[in-house]
Amino acid sequence: MKTKNERELTPSVAVRRNLLLKWITFLLAAVVAVICVVAVAAPESKPADKDAPIFVKEIPAGYRDWKLISVAHEEGNLTDIRAILGNDLAIKAYREGTLPLPEGAIIARIAWSYDAAEENNKAFVPFVKQGVQRSFVAGHPTNGVQFMVKDSKKYGSTGGWGYGHFNDSKPAADSFMQSCFPCHKAIKSRDYIFARYAP
Repeated sequence: MKTKNERELTPSVAVRRNLLLKWITFLLAAVVAVICVVAVAAPESKPADKDAPIFVKEIPAGYRDWKLISVAHEEGNLTDIRAILGNDLAIKAYREGTLPLPEGAIIARIAWSYDAAEENNKAFVPFVKQGVQRSFVAGHPTNGVQFMVKDSKKYGSTGGWGYGHFNDSKPAADSFMQSCFPCHKAIKSRDYIFARYAP
């Protein structure tokens, strides 16, 4: 049996409950205050800007030293022979068969006229059927230099790719560039990339 002094020192159940409720209220207020501070301090997330750039306006440095992804020959209005190059991120993804390509991957396309190599043709005469087989080589640069730059935030409206076309180191007009994404949309399943890796 408790003495009178012990009963006076022991808080009643109601007092304990009140104390617990005060602590819970204090903790909730502290949590709400922290959430408010974080919300105010956090950078504002902005919706995608419909006027965000979709065209690359600067030639990526060192692209002529990148590794070869593939080559191609175009006929018709273009009639060129082209090399498709990739920066280290693009090459790594191509070699590993990774799609979509990672952020920061860049693909370059350089092209030359598709010229008959008369000197080669003369040398091949003893070995080939005349008029059937001919040799062609890369001639003068033609059809500009093109780039695809993977940056999903900057180029979100065009599948995550920025497109660039340069003639004599100057970017092509935006009106010219409008055809890039609509053409690449046809191969969305390949991350909008025409070139396949040629090991």
